[in-house]
Amino acid sequence: RALAATASRPRQLAWIAGLVAAPILLTVALMPRIDYLPPVQRAAADANIDLPPGMSIQRADREIAPILLERMRPYMDGDKQPKLRNWYLNIWGSGSAALGARTEDPGRTDDFLRILREEITADLPDTMSSVYRGPLFGGFGGSARAIAIHLQHPDADALIEAAELGRQRLTERFPEGTVRTWPNVAAATPELRIAPDDRRLAEVGWRRSDLATVVRTLGDGHWLGEQFDGDSRMPIILRGADEPSLTGLRSAPLATPYGGITQLADLARIDTVLAPSQLRRLDGRRTVSLTIDPPASMSLQEALEVVDREIVPALRGELPSDAEVRVSGSADRLDEVVRTMGGNFAMALLVLFMLMAAMFRSLRDSAYVMATLPMALLGGVLGLQVLNLVSGQSLDLLSMIGFIMLLGMVINNAILLVAQTREAQAEGLDLDGALHEALSRRLRPILIAALTGVMGALPMAVNPGPGAEIYRGMAVVTVGGIALSLVFTVLLIPALLRLLEARRARVPAAAMSAADAVGSA
Repeated sequence: RALAATASRPRQLAWIAGLVAAPILLTVALMPRIDYLPPVQRAAADANIDLPPGMSIQRADREIAPILLERMRPYMDGDKQPKLRNWYLNIWGSGSAALGARTEDPGRTDDFLRILREEITADLPDTMSSVYRGPLFGGFGGSARAIAIHLQHPDADALIEAAELGRQRLTERFPEGTVRTWPNVAAATPELRIAPDDRRLAEVGWRRSDLATVVRTLGDGHWLGEQFDGDSRMPIILRGADEPSLTGLRSAPLATPYGGITQLADLARIDTVLAPSQLRRLDGRRTVSLTIDPPASMSLQEALEVVDREIVPALRGELPSDAEVRVSGSADRLDEVVRTMGGNFAMALLVLFMLMAAMFRSLRDSAYVMATLPMALLGGVLGLQVLNLVSGQSLDLLSMIGFIMLLGMVINNAILLVAQTREAQAEGLDLDGALHEALSRRLRPILIAALTGVMGALPMAVNPGPGAEIYRGMAVVTVGGIALSLVFTVLLIPALLRLLEARRARVPAAAMSAADAVGSA
């Protein structure tokens, strides 16, 4: 039937166009969204809690921790379901806390996630909580799919206002995602902000660095050096005689280089403000970073497009004109992975082509075999699209590896057909007879090998067990690519050989006819 379907030249052209050119176009058109790693979640429920501004660890331990432990206790003891296997509660000095637990039955993690959101962390006074399932790839600080937006400018107030706007926009745009700020702008603590008056400093003969030394001396102390007695080192610290206080700091008498006595309040503006408890600098510039873990239903490429199209322009409009907004994190890793995997895929194609050329001792036969690959790639893409309709599958790193593996699997079928055809031609059969011989002898081994690959990967593609979800995309690529390639390879190889070999035969015949015509003339 394969030989009958490719008997005429129009049919041969139609099969070649439909099985080589069309799959390439369809593969590009149907290519799924790109992701970094599969969005597999841990069997645990976690919560980040932003504590009230200025709350110390000791106060949080007295006021917040007992409430959380009282609400968690029935689930720890098994009085309420689901029963917990283990749990943790961390209170950080940065004005935040982390709470999480694992259930005895991993299948009930989502149930406890709802309880954690609606019961345990609900109605805590002056706090803001975000509840989520932590990623399998990554740690407590974020996942391997996290996108970081860095806001950089010397004005801390402008950074905080822009970060709060960005947090609101990200929360609205990604309601199922997890948004964090670093440092935590919601956990502000009181601090003294001292702004030097450069004119007054110049009048008394000081620079900004001199004023900074004075402030350190009046505060915790200024380090002068060390004294070594041959056995140990003792730091030498210059410190004011009185305990530092706001009033004492403002009125502290200072002897200036020009002989005058003045107060610190005359040389700088001293304000008490609320500010993040941490300072962050990136490349030497003051920075506040926003991180977003996209929901599992959204690919990393889609999330990056939303951030670039909607979030970044809003942040640029909120910040001063000389501020900088940078997107990094998984965005950088995704670009690097795409470049690396694209290079590896091209190298795999080149190596396959050269190996087959050496085996066949013919570049032409090697090209015939390579022409069957677009159909296999289309099968893998179609498999990902079907799985995407069911469970939201994207083209992640492991799926890309699956395409590279697919090359070596599906190319064996075409190699068997071409090799058997050439062997039969060497024994004296014409092309049609050689193709018939190759199909009759090699079709059953091809079917057995293809079915073995499909049936081996099908269980993981259809119903992966716990922990095997990360390989589901790879399995679907294998099943789709092998199945589609198997169906059409037996049509494409005869069509290619018949069309191109017939053309090769016509060229020498035409040359001989022309030579005979010249000789007779």
